[in-house]
Amino acid sequence: MKKALIICVGGMSSSLIAKKTTEELKKRGLDCLVTATDVIEGEQNIRNKDFDLYLVSPQTKMYLKNFQEIGSNVGLPVVPIPPQAYIPVPMGITKMADLVAKEI
Repeated sequence: MKKALIICVGGMSSSLIAKKTTEELKKRGLDCLVTATDVIEGEQNIRNKDFDLYLVSPQTKMYLKNFQEIGSNVGLPVVPIPPQAYIPVPMGITKMADLVAKEI
């Protein structure tokens, strides 16, 4: 099973998006778990190589470059989430699932 992590400010709204994205990926036949966390935990998760893919929310884009450098050092992708993929409605979930499927 592949694992992706959404990194956001608090991890609360992202948790709903992560759950819905996991469900959408399963419908597509992809064995992938998406979860969410805050910036502090997210940085440590990247350093520890805990996930296969890291997704940085629009609210935390100021950390993107730093997270991408860490990801590059450990050989794991860190990608920004476009705002249109970061909304918990069907269209947003579809776009998020497309992003995860492409990057993982």
